[in-house]
Amino acid sequence: MDFFATAFTLWGSSTTWLEIVAFILALAMVGFNIRELHWGWPLAVISSLMYFALFWQSKLYGDASLQIFFALIAFWGWWQWLRGAGDASAGLPVVRLSRKGVIWTIALSALLWPVSGYFLKTYTDTDVPWWDAFPTALSVVGQYLLGRKYIENWLMWIVVNVASVALFAYKGLWLTVILYTLFIALSVAGWRAWQRRLIPLRSDFI
Repeated sequence: MDFFATAFTLWGSSTTWLEIVAFILALAMVGFNIRELHWGWPLAVISSLMYFALFWQSKLYGDASLQIFFALIAFWGWWQWLRGAGDASAGLPVVRLSRKGVIWTIALSALLWPVSGYFLKTYTDTDVPWWDAFPTALSVVGQYLLGRKYIENWLMWIVVNVASVALFAYKGLWLTVILYTLFIALSVAGWRAWQRRLIPLRSDFI
């Protein structure tokens, strides 16, 4: 089966089988994340590699590179959720960022955006370097927060997904636009679900 073959045309743009399969796996992944099921991480690896191919073909190099990062860090996230609490019998609990953690999160996001944008503008032929760099930068931070089960990861994903909807619409990736629109709703659902599972602040790096 040719995954790059057109499955159907949506609003004047071709939708490939690759995008369809990646769409399904990505939705399943977020569903597992909301329920704190660690099986979402291997799905993250597979869907990220698929989206790498899709985004690279669309010259969204920031988002494409981000998918490789997602695939690699998914193994770390999987381990964190299973053993990150330092207790072999217990998984990682849901916690809230400290005030210091919030400051570090904002500062790191503010730093990564211009660095990523400059790199894309200078070394690639993308036509949307700064726009592509924004969700790329915030996603790096958001993925760390998700891996350590900080509830604020869901707020980060809401911002990322809103920006991504506009970016993918510009590129005509309409099925992915639908996916990231669903991601916005799922991020809100994740925030609410994790609020019910919060424990007192854990002493950690942030």
